[in-house]
Amino acid sequence: MKKLQVAVIGCGTIANSAHIPAYLKSEAEIRYFCDIIPERADAAVEKYGCGKAVYDYHEILDDPELDAVSVCTPNNVHKDISIDFLKHGKHVLCEKPAARNLEDTIEMQKAQHESGKVLNIGVVNRFNTGVNKLKNLIDKGFFGEIYHVYASFRSARSIPGLGGMFTTKEISGGGVLIDWGVHFLDLIMYCVGDPKAKTVSATTYSKLCDNQNMKDYSYTSMWAGPPDYNGTYDVEEFITGHIRTEGPTINLQGAWAQNIANTEMYIDFLGTKAGARLNYGGNFTIFYGEDNALYESTPKYESTNHFENEINAFLSCIQTGEKLPSHIDTNMVTARLMQALYDSAEAEREVVLD
Repeated sequence: MKKLQVAVIGCGTIANSAHIPAYLKSEAEIRYFCDIIPERADAAVEKYGCGKAVYDYHEILDDPELDAVSVCTPNNVHKDISIDFLKHGKHVLCEKPAARNLEDTIEMQKAQHESGKVLNIGVVNRFNTGVNKLKNLIDKGFFGEIYHVYASFRSARSIPGLGGMFTTKEISGGGVLIDWGVHFLDLIMYCVGDPKAKTVSATTYSKLCDNQNMKDYSYTSMWAGPPDYNGTYDVEEFITGHIRTEGPTINLQGAWAQNIANTEMYIDFLGTKAGARLNYGGNFTIFYGEDNALYESTPKYESTNHFENEINAFLSCIQTGEKLPSHIDTNMVTARLMQALYDSAEAEREVVLD
């Protein structure tokens, strides 16, 4: 059987740390490395010893040998690149978030429906071993009724690439919510069965940094590149929110930056029979009471790399037609929630969803 031919569009951090290594371990072949910065595409060809460097994705849209692409670019071009490849008969795995806002995400969904090709979004936690172990227990009723979920994605001083694409709303669409919160929200909704949201309330803050005082921002390290003090900072660094669904209520606290030194990345699932704390990217601990005693246990299991799981599932579904949990249709749940959270914060009132 002919190996699927793929292209990686955008050769930055997520491509090199996740997508490319996973493809190299898969049954697919990387045909192209594409980046508008030629040095990045050239470096990928040299580093990985395969593929061809291209600097404009339009050049490969009509390649009949190309089957699929990973879109690993900044958020502002996710929509256009994904739609162009779908219209040219290619399957697409687009990194999270699907797009900067709900309107763009709806356009992507429409293009997928019209093309019939695969459009999956990089909500990689749906392919995480521990997350799926926990979800299976929830589905079996081990925890009883899950009535509330609390998510914390908070770090002390970790605004990424200050003044760059992460802190420029025109490019990213938002700050800590669209960067980190998208993973936490999607993970929660996946575990509790994607219940319909009824109301959303949120407040966002940019208190520790803004366009005027970027040079005064203190930090210990800055992932996504060094500060660009001539750049833009117009996104939120902190969010607090409350969501009512037809299932559990959800509270969230997210911070790229806060004047608390602790980093807290976890999700608590509160059930009537038991509860669980999931350490983001790690294991989970179960808490329960029985026979007038309290117990806790941390399940032991063998984990597999969730990016490899995601890439392998993407390649498989191209051939089988299986609709994955990361399909654009499922991703609309999280996209609508994020838009509602931002809308609520802007309007300073609760948002009621249809």
